[in-house]
Amino acid sequence: MDMSTGTPEQNQQSAATISLGDISVKQNSLLALQEQHYKITPLQAEFFKAQTGITDDEELKQHIFEVQEAAYKVAPYPCIVGFVFLHWQLLEVPGYQKILKIGRTRPDAIFLDIGCFLGTDIRKVVADGFPANRVIGSDLHPEFGGLGHKLFRTTPETFPGHFIPGDATDSAMLSVVPVFETTPDSPEPDLSSLQSLNPLHGRVSTIHASNFFHLFSEAKQVQLARAFAGLLSPKAGSVICGGSFGLPEKGVKKDGALGSEFDMFCHSPQSWTELWDGVVFQKGLVKVDVNLKEEEVGGFKFWYLRWCVERL
Repeated sequence: MDMSTGTPEQNQQSAATISLGDISVKQNSLLALQEQHYKITPLQAEFFKAQTGITDDEELKQHIFEVQEAAYKVAPYPCIVGFVFLHWQLLEVPGYQKILKIGRTRPDAIFLDIGCFLGTDIRKVVADGFPANRVIGSDLHPEFGGLGHKLFRTTPETFPGHFIPGDATDSAMLSVVPVFETTPDSPEPDLSSLQSLNPLHGRVSTIHASNFFHLFSEAKQVQLARAFAGLLSPKAGSVICGGSFGLPEKGVKKDGALGSEFDMFCHSPQSWTELWDGVVFQKGLVKVDVNLKEEEVGGFKFWYLRWCVERL
């Protein structure tokens, strides 16, 4: 089944370059959407059926294809071709149970997912008990907020989570401020009316960012890490976590999946730990749990870094 989007000229062009953060992804042609890339586990199928109310496997698949096609028209990212939005990134990072505990025990808990795409991890953390009205998703493309509701068949009324579109590297959206030593004493902003992340400085209990940091240069990753640190609540146990492409020794990765090519700066477990514990935060102020694992998806082998930074 060919699920190509766009004009024939777009799908058959000899070369395509897609911008992702600081990375230019070069492809032999704009990737076509194909059914062969659709793989959903029984656990994922159960989750999406429960979330959408769609019980028939074929109907669910066609619904997912429809949303995938719409998302690909917004941003023709290779990860959309590979149905990455079906997978829970958050579930595999160190500290997931800590996040759920924060949601259960802190009345002022806020969960923020930066680079949330269609919000699959947000829906999972809410399904596992985090209050829906205390979760916030943010992504560069405003359209992803509505497409997230389309994917899960909800509305802002039936799912009261919040979506704040914007560029996290833009100081108007997220500025770098010093790490908070005490909780802000000003009233909490209205989460439903936020136009940027800056009013949340020092208030966010849990920050998740998967498949995000590796899209930027080494210097930009430092800037973003500092910006995230300024958002984090100073309460002990607050966490920043996620997953990114990594390497055993930090450096530049030059290949990609599905025939794409790019130059991507990747951290090692050591360099990632040293960045957070000693550069972003004062040495000893946080605990960094990080693991690096070699993985394979569709014949593409890569190193992936999963990590959790916990405020002590």
